[in-house]
Amino acid sequence: MNDRVHAAYQIAKDHYAEMGVDTDRALAALARIALSVHCWQGDDVGGFENTGAELGGGIATTGNYPGKARTAAELRRDLDLAYRLIPGTHRLNLHASYAETDGKRVERNALRPEHFAAWIAWAQANHHALDFNPTLFSHPQAASGFTLASYDKGIRNFWIEHCIACRHIGAAFGRALGSPCVTNIWIPDGLKDTPANRRTPRELLRHSLDTILAEKIDPQYNLDAVEGKLFGLGSESYVVGSHEFYLGYALTRGVLLTLDTGHFHPTETIADKISAVLLYAPELLLHVSRGVRWDSDHVVTFSDELQLIAQELVRGGYLERVHIGLDYFDASINRIAAWVIGARNTLRALLGALVEPSDRLRVLDVAGDYTTRLALLEELKAMPLGAVWDYFCLQHNAPVGIAFMDAIKEYAERELAQR
Repeated sequence: MNDRVHAAYQIAKDHYAEMGVDTDRALAALARIALSVHCWQGDDVGGFENTGAELGGGIATTGNYPGKARTAAELRRDLDLAYRLIPGTHRLNLHASYAETDGKRVERNALRPEHFAAWIAWAQANHHALDFNPTLFSHPQAASGFTLASYDKGIRNFWIEHCIACRHIGAAFGRALGSPCVTNIWIPDGLKDTPANRRTPRELLRHSLDTILAEKIDPQYNLDAVEGKLFGLGSESYVVGSHEFYLGYALTRGVLLTLDTGHFHPTETIADKISAVLLYAPELLLHVSRGVRWDSDHVVTFSDELQLIAQELVRGGYLERVHIGLDYFDASINRIAAWVIGARNTLRALLGALVEPSDRLRVLDVAGDYTTRLALLEELKAMPLGAVWDYFCLQHNAPVGIAFMDAIKEYAERELAQR
């Protein structure tokens, strides 16, 4: 197997060299990219607290595949396997609802870094950095569908306190792990039918966010991000935190804007938005997902849209300015396989962009030689990307091809079947 991969890579390397591409350099660049793998794929966004609330905020999982993680220890074991099957060194994206409180009821506005001590220790031992998210859903205080934009001051204050606590937790992650934690705020606030007053909830949300962000935290420890959405279940007609709202907020407040691939119209791609936003914003947070007809958070496939996003990141020189995270959850298939398939597809798309002759393409753009540009782009589609990808996996001691499923099936029989 190894000899075959090496031989195929050498042939592919020569092919790409004829186009002016150094594949060794591309592989080194890919190795520097750390995806933020989302914890919530492993347990269907359940978390480990007991709030008495069902999964809410327009979030829904489908399927009942056996083996869901029931405890934080089980989730970490599942993640350990997933990381072994994904080439490279990657981060973990945590939600606040994954706190470990020793069986005690701790309200979300009272969460502290010590409730994530086990996650920090695990991350240190496994060379993972951590990102974070306040959890403003699946809670009695979010039952109305409104949180930071609620007309009820008590509800607003509860969630303001929660988000402030989460920023401090994120900063603790950054200090402990030596890498800034991206703390991303998403809220479900919106209405099923058309409101008479769109303005006031947005004014309330702006005030809530300003209160949350009033305390300055060193960006070497914590980076704040805000995430918009087109619509959700129960908020089909009006979402307070729309893309336009957060675009203006991020640019005027100096925080990161989050672009989620499932949070726009089904026919709308975010690839074109990246260069537009980064003319004005220093950094972006990107959530890679796959919506099917709506924001359904399907496992990421090697789709045209994913490849367009990767190409935009590389062609624009944005890899150092964009934080890339995964955001999907599927309970109808093996959850570990879902993590691995989506992450490997994201990395493979980035590799495809890194082995383009970007400088040559840009020269053709400037020269107005659109015919040669089209011919070159089409020729690239038949280039031996798979051989370069297999070599990258081999370099990082990750399974080549679909061999990762052998480890997943063995783990399912040994571990998941006991749950």
